[in-house]
Parts: sequence; structure tokens; C-alpha cells
Amino acid sequence: MKAAKTFRAFVALLMCFGAASLRAAPDIRLATTTSTEASGLLAVILPQFEARYGGKVRVVAVGSGAAMKIGENGDADVLLVHARASEDRFMAAGYGGERRDVMYNDFVLVGPMRDPAAVRGVRDAVEAFRKIAAGSAKFISRGDESGTHEMEKSYWKAAGLEPRGAWYVSAGQGMGPVLTMAAELTAYALTDRATYAAYRDRTGLQVLVDGDPRMFNPYGVITLSPQRYPNLNHAGAQAFAEWLTSAEGQAAVASFRINGVQMFFPSARR
Repeated sequence: MKAAKTFRAFVALLMCFGAASLRAAPDIRLATTTSTEASGLLAVILPQFEARYGGKVRVVAVGSGAAMKIGENGDADVLLVHARASEDRFMAAGYGGERRDVMYNDFVLVGPMRDPAAVRGVRDAVEAFRKIAAGSAKFISRGDESGTHEMEKSYWKAAGLEPRGAWYVSAGQGMGPVLTMAAELTAYALTDRATYAAYRDRTGLQVLVDGDPRMFNPYGVITLSPQRYPNLNHAGAQAFAEWLTSAEGQAAVASFRINGVQMFFPSARR
């Protein structure tokens, strides 16, 4: 009887250790753009991944440029960003292990209902930016080297303009605060569609310009180089990248909606 009790206690102990090991997968540090968090996407998809992985994803949401700098410093295991030119430079410099397409949506130019620069319905983003500058209409820039800021700068460059003056405000803030500032100052701003949708009701800003092919907004997941950063959680990073680009992960991305409207569209190549 004593031996049987001892055996049952031993089995129970093993089961406890086994359950603990399933829950004890190392946490993953994810550096990502603000849009994935501010829109609410991560709150939907990360619990699904964590249930399979057995560990937590610890998120730092900043601009894409800052997220890649965190990666360069070896302070993240994996990145989820949307600044394709910068991502390519990151990979070429040897910081990344692998980059995969994940999803896309688009940028939109938003502003006040009264539209002082008369850009409503313009289908050419560069022309809309010219009109804003010509009228010195208030414009709030991210000013933080994020993917959105990188795209904005490309429009000014294409327009042959260098914005300056009291009408142009470089906020150095994330997308949510910039949209809030634009509403308070009756100003224009460039934003990803998902963050705008999450903030639309509280800001009252209107989508005035969209549909230009130059407003395409792709997102990629990047693991870090094992050779350059041997001490990172590469197994967890790889698991996250593989899940995010799997059929299950892509379905999770596609299922995310705001007010019934799909915000991100899967683009992984499998």
C-alpha cells in the first residue's frame, strides 16, 4: 500500500513537471510598429499563438524604424514592421535571419470635414500633398522615422517639396497621438487605415485621399540573425514567424475587423 502511494505521488510529480514544461516556453520579445497594437490586431492574434507556443509574447510597439533599431541592438527576438525599404537595408546589413511577407493594407490621408486644402477625392497622393503645402494647411507628421513617416517623406520628395513652417508639425509620436493632435488642431495626417479605423469615432477625422497605388502598405516579419545574435530566443522567434505565415496565422490576421470591416489582408507565400 505504501509503495503504491509512493508510485502515485511520483507519477503526479512527473505530471506536474510535464505541465510546467509545457507552460515554460521562453518568452518572445516582439518589437513592432504601433499600428499592430493601436489597431487591436495583436490583442486578437497573439493569444491564439501563445496557446500553441506555451509562452508569452512581450510586445514593444514603436515606429518601424525604432523597432529595427531595437533589433540591431539585439534587444528583440523578432520584428513585425512595415517599412519595406528599411527592412531590405536591415537584411542586407546582416541583422536579420529571414524576412517573410505577412499582410498588407493601405495608407490614407485624413483630415477635417471642412477640408481647407480641398484634397477630398484627389486620387494622387503626391498632388494632395502639393495642395496641402500650397495652402499652408496644418499637417501633423509622425516625425519618428516610422514606416508611416518614411512613406510620408517619399510623397514630399516626389512632390519636389521640403515641408517647413508653422503649418508643418513634426510630432515625434506614434500614430494614435498624431491622429489625436490632428483632430485637436484641425489638421491633416497620413495614417495606416487600421489605426485610423480604431480612432475614427474619437477624432472625427475623415478619409480624404486613398486608392493611390503608392499608398500600398506591406508588413513583414523578420527573425534576427543567429550568427550575429547567438543569445536570442531564436526558436521562439522562428515559431512565431512560422505560425504567423501559416494557414492558421493568416486566417487569424484576416479575421480581424473593426466595425465589421477587414483591416489586414494576408500575403504570406506558402
